[in-house]
Amino acid sequence: MKEVSSSFSLKTSKRSLLTMGVLACFSIICSLSTVEAASSFKVGLIDPQKVIEKSKNGQRALATLKKHANVRQKLLKADEEELKKLQEEGQNAKNVSDREKQVLQEQFQRKFQDYQKRGQEFQQELAKKQKDMVLDYMKKIEAATKAVAQRHGFDLVLDKGSDATLKIAIYSKKGLDITDEVVREFNRRYK
Repeated sequence: MKEVSSSFSLKTSKRSLLTMGVLACFSIICSLSTVEAASSFKVGLIDPQKVIEKSKNGQRALATLKKHANVRQKLLKADEEELKKLQEEGQNAKNVSDREKQVLQEQFQRKFQDYQKRGQEFQQELAKKQKDMVLDYMKKIEAATKAVAQRHGFDLVLDKGSDATLKIAIYSKKGLDITDEVVREFNRRYK
C-alpha cells in the first residue's frame, strides 16, 4: 500500500499555484500588525495524504487501487513467464533450421513488444485511476477540512506537505495540526 499511497502527489503546476497562494497569505499575515495577527488570525495544518490513508473510505479506495494494480501485475508476470519460455525454446533449439530459428526470434520479438506495450498501458491506466481518486478525495478532504476549520474558527488551513511532495510548513507549533480531526469528520461524512 505504501507504493500506491507514496506516489500520491499533485502536479508541479498545481503545487506552484499553491505555493504562490501560501506566500500571498503569509504576505497578508505579515502586513497585519503583530498584536492584531497574533490575537485574531488562527492557522491550522493538515496532511491530506494521511487523511486518505487513515480514513475508512480512503483505506477502501487504496485497497481497491492496490488490488487493481496486483491484477495487472499478475497479467504482466504471466507475460514474463511466456517470454522466458520462448527464450528458452530459442536457446535450446539446436537441430532446427536457420529459418525456424528466425521464426522463433520474430515470435519472441513480437511477444516482447506486446509485453512492453501492455506494461505501459497498465502504468497509464493505473496513473489515471490514481489521479482520479486523488482529485475526488481532495474535494472531499477540502469539504471536511472546511467544516472543521469553521467549527474551530480557523482563518487559514494549510497542506503541511510531506517528504514526497512539497513541504509547505517547515515548523509548526504543537496543536496546529488538525489532521486527526479532519479524518474523523471525513469518516463521519463519507462512510
